[in-house]
Amino acid sequence: MHTVGLVVYPNFQSLALAVSSVFEYANLLHSEPVYQFRIVSELGGPVASSQGFSVHSEALGDEAYDTLIVAGDNECRLPSASLLAYLRAAPSQARRIASICTGTFVLAAAGLLNGKRATTHWYHAQAFKKQYPDIPLDEDRIFVVDGQIWTSAGMSAGIDLALAIVEHDLGLETARMVARKLVLYQRRGGGQSQFSALLEMNARSDRVQMALSYASEHLGSDLSVERLAEAASLSPRQFSRVFREETGQSPAKAVERLRVEAARLMMETTRHPIEIIARETGFGDRERMRQAFLRAFGQAPQTIQRASAGARAAL
Repeated sequence: MHTVGLVVYPNFQSLALAVSSVFEYANLLHSEPVYQFRIVSELGGPVASSQGFSVHSEALGDEAYDTLIVAGDNECRLPSASLLAYLRAAPSQARRIASICTGTFVLAAAGLLNGKRATTHWYHAQAFKKQYPDIPLDEDRIFVVDGQIWTSAGMSAGIDLALAIVEHDLGLETARMVARKLVLYQRRGGGQSQFSALLEMNARSDRVQMALSYASEHLGSDLSVERLAEAASLSPRQFSRVFREETGQSPAKAVERLRVEAARLMMETTRHPIEIIARETGFGDRERMRQAFLRAFGQAPQTIQRASAGARAAL
């Protein structure tokens, strides 16, 4: 049985508790429990969350854990020196040490990220790089795995990290079934961006939102201004004007961003060839997709695909 300990300390961010459901459902999908999940702290007993309520925890002791996951908080505050010392020694006993959100600061303070790549919440990325300039930070990744050290971005990304742990332990199909049980729209790969193109466009009107939703659901189809205007029940001229006013970009640029985001996700979660990904996401051919990727990321699709394959192999 895999023993998982969620390490909490005063003012931890309460959303970190959500990872427990991933391991709970993994157990329910098997005939016998696979994971033993515990909330642990330095001294045990009640530990106050950032929202004021407390959770009961078990005291960390000599018991070895297969996986330790360190919760973050809202202020990047560090736990006690003695808890940092415990974590510093943990890799000799635990198979995996992980962090959620600003828990990455805790791992760095404990010296566990020396020579490692990591990520954290985008909001705190600049502070992290200033405080730990020698640690390579992939600030736009959902989670990063480097050896036995796993780090994740904002709090909801902790669920993606937990699903990746389940996939590593029990296989891809089990991870997918757990994601479905949790009613997740998609199981995000570690290399996926922390930013959503749809969210960033921030359309205000229902008509523009309808057009964007239509585009995201029909990326492989013709997404001309005329077609999007029809989905928004506006004339092409009126649609183009309103769309640019609300999003700050043209419909064609917005569609390209949606296609790039979808193509990158396919690279993270499938082993499809570039040609198939280009066709499925509406680019039509690999050269059009290559040019779009260079504009968006400064890298060709093949470079990103190789990096994604390497990340999967490291799991």
